[in-house]
Amino acid sequence: MAEKRDELRHFVVTPLQTNCYAYVSEGECLVVDPGGSGAQVAAHLDDVHVGCVAATHGHGDHVGGVAALVRATGAEFAIHAADAALAARAGQMSEVGRSYDEGAPAPDRALSEGDVLSVGTATFTVMETPGHTPGGVVLLGGGTAEGIAFVGDTLFPGSHGRTDLSGGDEVQIMASLRRMAAEIAPGTTLLCGHGPSTTMARELASNPFLR
Repeated sequence: MAEKRDELRHFVVTPLQTNCYAYVSEGECLVVDPGGSGAQVAAHLDDVHVGCVAATHGHGDHVGGVAALVRATGAEFAIHAADAALAARAGQMSEVGRSYDEGAPAPDRALSEGDVLSVGTATFTVMETPGHTPGGVVLLGGGTAEGIAFVGDTLFPGSHGRTDLSGGDEVQIMASLRRMAAEIAPGTTLLCGHGPSTTMARELASNPFLR
């Protein structure tokens, strides 16, 4: 019998074209950053068990769909404690005049440095990367997820997440980027919160904020 491989499903949600990811392994599923359309995302995952919904940070365009997805699947919600209050306000008008589906629920699990989220034969280790928001994290794949990382809005191809919103900190995000450059293997695929993916090797070669 052929070995069943892990699967990465990708949904683009919200007017800001947020990347929502579902990592499936052994019939278990971890959803990362459902910024909207939670019920619709759940409908595309009815063949797997969604055990956890995790957020890389608390901005509404990354958590607005959490509540509906959790209601539909019974999954736990995980986010860094420093961003939980921000996530709860996703349904309210933000400082840039946008609101998203609804506020995220109180987290079932507060993520912190070194925590591990397990899904089937894959693991994702939490790396704290504040700067875009105080509670920003990267989820670094291990096990059968070795070689990928969910980086949210901390890093984009050739750039990094904005720091001019409340809670943003340019000094912190530069420190987070330096840490990522030092600790994430060059061959790792970086799955960003918006737009295309990239690799750490590519960013080390071309991203001016990593030099």
